[in-house]
Order: sequence, then C-alpha cells, then structure tokens
Amino acid sequence: MSEREVMECDVVIVGAGPAGLSAAIKLGQLATEAGKELNIVLVEKGSEVGAHILSGAVIETKALDELIPDWFDKGAPLNVKVNKERFSFMTAKKAIKLPTPPQMNNHGNYIVSLGNFARWLGSQAESLGIQIFPGFPAAHAIIEEGEVKGILTGEFGVGKDGEKKDSYQPAMELRATYTIFAEGCRGSLSQELMETFNLRDGVEPQTYGLGLKELWEVSPEHHQLGHVEHTLGWPLKSDTYGGSFIYHLEDNQVAIGFVVGLDYPNPHLSPYMEFQKFKTHPHVAKLLEGGRRISYGARAINEGGFQSIPKLTFPGGMLTGCAAGFLNVPKIKGTHTSMKSGMLAAESVFAALTSEGEAPRELADYAEAIEASWIYKELKKVRNIRPSFHLGLWFGMFYSVFETITQGLMPWTLRIFPDHESLKPADKCEKPDYPKPDGVLVFDRLESVALSATNHEEDQPVHLRLRDDAVPVAHNLKLYDAPEQRYCPAGVYEILTDEKGADYLQINAQNCVHCKTCDIKDPKQNIHWVTPEGGGGPNYPNM
Repeated sequence: MSEREVMECDVVIVGAGPAGLSAAIKLGQLATEAGKELNIVLVEKGSEVGAHILSGAVIETKALDELIPDWFDKGAPLNVKVNKERFSFMTAKKAIKLPTPPQMNNHGNYIVSLGNFARWLGSQAESLGIQIFPGFPAAHAIIEEGEVKGILTGEFGVGKDGEKKDSYQPAMELRATYTIFAEGCRGSLSQELMETFNLRDGVEPQTYGLGLKELWEVSPEHHQLGHVEHTLGWPLKSDTYGGSFIYHLEDNQVAIGFVVGLDYPNPHLSPYMEFQKFKTHPHVAKLLEGGRRISYGARAINEGGFQSIPKLTFPGGMLTGCAAGFLNVPKIKGTHTSMKSGMLAAESVFAALTSEGEAPRELADYAEAIEASWIYKELKKVRNIRPSFHLGLWFGMFYSVFETITQGLMPWTLRIFPDHESLKPADKCEKPDYPKPDGVLVFDRLESVALSATNHEEDQPVHLRLRDDAVPVAHNLKLYDAPEQRYCPAGVYEILTDEKGADYLQINAQNCVHCKTCDIKDPKQNIHWVTPEGGGGPNYPNM
C-alpha cells in the first residue's frame, strides 16, 4: 500500500485564476523585496493554467496596474482596446439602441481571452519562484483542531467501482501555515468551508447566473475591432434576468455569449437553448453570417454582490476572488476585484509569516483590508441593482436608473433568495419555443461540448453525486419535469426508462464542463459536485 506523500509549505493557493495567481505574484514580489525565501505552492485542477478559465471578457486594468505596472512591456495579452460601445434592447425582430448605463462604460478597458491572460499571469508567477501544479485538484481541506492546515489533492487511478487500479496514486498532503482559497465561483472546498466555519451566518445567500459563450471567426466585413455590445430583452421573458455580450477581438474573432440568471422560475427553460435562439435574431445572425464557430463553454457566475459576501477568514485560511463573490454584476466584471482581493490576501499572509511575534491563525486584517479598499466601495454602491430584477425586468430597469443617480446612498439593502427555491411547478408554466439545430447558427449540446475539448477519464467514480437517489424521479420529474435535463449546458443529465418501464436519471459525467449549475439550481440541493480526477474537464483554447 502506497503511503501518502506530505509536502510542507508556507502557503498553499487553491486555483490558478486571476485571484490565485495575483496572490501568488504578490507573495513572490514581497518575498523578493524583503529578501525572504517562501515555499509557495499553487494547485490547479485544470490540465494547464487557463484550461478551465471562461469569461467574456472585458477587463479594466486597475488591479493589474497595481500588481504589475509594466505589464505592457512584459507582454501581457491585452491587445484590443475598447473603442466603440452599444447597449441594445432586443425585441423579436429589432435591436433598439439605448444609452449605455454608466456602470457598463468600457472606455479604457480591454477585450481579452481571460484564459490567455491567466496563462500569462502564470508565467509571471513562475518567474518569481512560485511552484504551480496543474492537474492537481484540491479534493479536501485538511482541518485539524478547528484549523485549516492545508489541502489534500485528489487520488489518481481509482475505478468506477471504487477499487484502486494498477495506475493508482494516493492523494498528496500539501500542508501549509496558511491556505488561500481562490477556486472561483461555487468552489467545492469553499462551499464546505463556509458550512464548517459558518461563514455565511448573517449574510444573504449567494445567487448565480449561467454564462454561455462561443468564440466565432466572422467575415472581415462584419468585424469591428474593439467593438463591445451588450443586450437585454428577447428571447428572455420579463420574469427572467439575463442578457448577452458581443466582443470583437483580433483576427476577425468575436466572443458572443449569453447570461441567464439562475433564479428563473420556468422549469421548462433551457439557458443553452435561449442562447442558441438569441443567435437567430436578425441583428446577431447578420454578424455571424458566413462565419464559423471555433469554441464553446459555460460557467456559473456570482450575482449576489455586496450583501452575499461571506465572512472571509477562518483559522489557517481565507477566501478570495469569485470563491468569495466579488463580481460586480452591473459592470459584468470580476477580474479586477478578484485580482485585488488576491493581492490583499497575499499582503496579510506575508505580514503574518514575517512577523516577529507569534502570528495569529486567523488573519482578520485581510477582511479589514477588503473593507478599506475600492472593492468594498465599488460593490456597495451597486448592491441593490441586481436584486431589484427579482421584481421583473421593467422594475429592475427603473430601479437601476434610480440606484445609479443616488450612487447607492439609500439606507436600505434589498433581500436575496436562493436560486434553487425559484422554480414553479411545470404544469403552471408554458414550454418555450426553441429552434431546431441547423448546424449554422443553432447547435445541439453534444456538438458544442465537443468544441470545449472536455475530457474525463471514464473509469473513475462519478463526480456528480446524488445525496438521495430517489429525488430526481420522485420530486424533480414529478413536480418540475426534471429541469436538470435543461439547465445543464452540457447534456449531463437524462431521464431514461428501463426495461420495466420505470424512469431513472442517467448522469453522463464525462460531458461535464465544470460550470457548477447543477450544484446551484437543483430544487432539493440533491446534486453534490466534487472534483474529478486531476486534469479532467474542459480544455478551453483562447476563451
């Protein structure tokens, strides 16, 4: 029997996204400036840095300017500056141009591939001596005597039956003085830590949207380098929050995407098909005419905002980035806030590691630094805009104008309700009319999943686990017509009938693009997403 390997570190960082990489870089910078040697390890469940990164993305460089002031000279992949903007309200046939909301003003921002940006940040971290381990998922937090002491990576070579195969490799213990959790939205360990340390006590529940994205190469005559467009309205009904983004990158490429708030009430709704339907709109179809689809992906995003931020610290560790929920929803941006939170976490950790006295196990000064930073001010000012849409599109639009005028100075903070509680019974809702796949604008889910380069070792335990096997049929199918068949953007869940005529849920885990929607939207919170074998999941190119 193989013994578990133990690696002692000063700091372990979980997740190679903007928050985790910024924390690593800042720690490396501080150590270099102080002439200190720190053993810093960053683990990433994707096959490489950037493999699981998916975003629009338009980023503002506020945090990057602070972290790496000479980023341009160091070759950061920020090549397309926003030069033109449009905000449209969509009807079934028209795109009505509206004034661009101030929060969505992108003057001075850059259209990027966030995956490629993460890859560049990874190279900057490695140049500072940070050890990055891609393909190593953090499967469990090591908690001893009420403190986080590091993480346990996932095992390799365990079969579907739970038995060890010839290729078996045991988990590795990465023990650290402090652990920074930067897993991104709905991180599996972050969720467990919130429950273990009661981090969500006294705050509103986190809410989410599902973002779907395709990368297209369009005809040169349709391409407008640096052009950014956002839309709301059709095809979504007024009781469902969401909208689109269309970003023109270099090389005649266009990133087109659609976000659906996961508080939608109609169990028949399919976010994936709403996106496909959106592309048939004359305004969008004209842009894509003669083009070809290059890539596809999907990822949940935080939408709770200011009032949903949990307690950030616990003995031995802290939450950063989208694991904590720092996305600015009206801006549709979270990269700059994630990066800044990672930097502040690094400063707190470095101060503790290099203090002369006994360092505290819980670094409360990190949370204090967040409250004193521009992150806190930025999110507080817009805290009521997204929750106002719970009362419908028209009220939300009206209230957003009011909140913008008042700069969020009103004394109230609107309540938020969990997304999994929002569904109405299927027999009370109409089925949307969706177009059939034509291979031109509309594609089926499995064809799309193939473009995400998703791959999992088939002979491994299913990483999408049911807390109660009876719930999918007895509850979800009976009341909501099995909404998991539609809210999943990768065709993971199917209701089938066995030879005796009994319905059952089939889980096609190999299709999973790690979006986390099932973990969020299941009405009974019956689906538990855990990390699969390392390196599994999507391998997004240029997303």
